[in-house]
Amino acid sequence: MTEMILLTSENLELCIELYMNVFNSEPWNERWTYETAKERLSDLLHTPKFLGFFFHIDHNPVGFIAGNSKVSYQGLTYYLAELCVNNEMQGKGHGSKMLHSLEDELQKREIKSLYLLTANDGHAEAFYLKNDYVVNEDRVVMKKKLFP
Repeated sequence: MTEMILLTSENLELCIELYMNVFNSEPWNERWTYETAKERLSDLLHTPKFLGFFFHIDHNPVGFIAGNSKVSYQGLTYYLAELCVNNEMQGKGHGSKMLHSLEDELQKREIKSLYLLTANDGHAEAFYLKNDYVVNEDRVVMKKKLFP
């Protein structure tokens, strides 16, 4: 049975290794080092109103999910910054279970909504669409490169 525990500095090390293994592999093929992954996840952990969970089965890491809440005129909204599932456990429903566990916890905390950013037309977008998320037609993601 999958166990969910609060993500803290005590179990962050497990998340760092998992993060590098997952996102340095297909389909992302990113280039996370131990130092950059540790900094990213440590920064997230220390964000105001942080909430994250680590999931494991018999001490074997399944994944983690993390983000933080922000105040809006409608109340608190949660920004899902990271969802990471062990490569060996992907495609078996663990990510959906993690997402639903987070949603249940957010409802208990009376958080009104959840949003996230993901790449279009990829595995992640398909995953969220399958879990009843929708593309927000009221928002546009914009960027500007500061260095070539």
